[in-house]
Amino acid sequence: MSMRGGGAKDSGRVRAAKRLAQAAALGGGGLGLIGAMLYGVLSAEAEYAKRLIGPMRYYPTRGDGLYGRYSGHPITLAMIGDSSAAGYGTSSPDETPGVLLASGLSELAQRPVRLVDVSKTGAKSVDLAAQVDAALQAGPHVAAILIGVNDVKAQVPPSASVRQLDIAVRRLRAANCEVVVGTCPDLGVVPPIMPPLRQVARTWSQRLAAAQTITVVEAGGRTVSMGSLLSEAFRTNPSMWGPDNFHPSVTGYAAASAALLPSVAAAVGVGMESFTHPESFRGEAVLPIAEAAVQAARTAGTEVAAAQVAGNERGPRGRWVQLRHRRRHPKPEVDRIEEPTEPPIPVGN
Repeated sequence: MSMRGGGAKDSGRVRAAKRLAQAAALGGGGLGLIGAMLYGVLSAEAEYAKRLIGPMRYYPTRGDGLYGRYSGHPITLAMIGDSSAAGYGTSSPDETPGVLLASGLSELAQRPVRLVDVSKTGAKSVDLAAQVDAALQAGPHVAAILIGVNDVKAQVPPSASVRQLDIAVRRLRAANCEVVVGTCPDLGVVPPIMPPLRQVARTWSQRLAAAQTITVVEAGGRTVSMGSLLSEAFRTNPSMWGPDNFHPSVTGYAAASAALLPSVAAAVGVGMESFTHPESFRGEAVLPIAEAAVQAARTAGTEVAAAQVAGNERGPRGRWVQLRHRRRHPKPEVDRIEEPTEPPIPVGN
């Protein structure tokens, strides 16, 4: 397997990610002066965005239901998190990330997918506990989690955010539910955030994403780096942003869902790439977890999942993980079907 080293800057980021993950485990971690300034700016921008876009349009069904054109026992997908999971600003449930993921997963698995969407606009990491409670009642096979930005608005210490995420992932895994977490997005691409805080926002969010990656993989889940979601797309394409310039548009949500879909599918063992080995020519490798986390935070759509080397889960520098750049799939057509009467059964690999 190929191993990729980093320079002095990457070494510093690796150490920072490790410290933040350790602080989360120990319950520490506060805010420095720059961090507090960034929290204030992002909080103000979030309040402005909320006034601009108006109240969230909630739907009676929230997109819950069965999707796909196939028969058979359904795969149950839980959508957990904040506005980025709920699809803040969309005009139809069919435009939300949960429905897009359910429809795409059904196509890859050639089975129906039952969506249980417990996400809520405004949710913070501390709200994951109640959402996981609700999701577990449905017996999910896989859960997709998008969380973190509202913790910034509420000035929650990053270590506290990561600690709540760790608890949520461990509870889901204990219930035999696979977990895919979309890590903290690159807040430096949000248009209203101007220099010099733009670079601070980018550095802060990349460090948090790296710490989330370490924590989630150690807890038994896998992560997908949202970064700037689709690299340059959110920087250069205004159509990716909603009218508030703070939340994604329908196009942006579809792009984020496409980045998550291959990893959600691989988590339940479906899709063409579920069992292929990392390909070095695509920048994929087996690496120590902290190094992979830092690399993933810089590249949108990168998956990090647990791996073994010579039968060992850990090496001299910590847990071994696979760094993957899974190919994105096109936006699926939404095909909703009626709920079957028989209960779901566990998904086999």
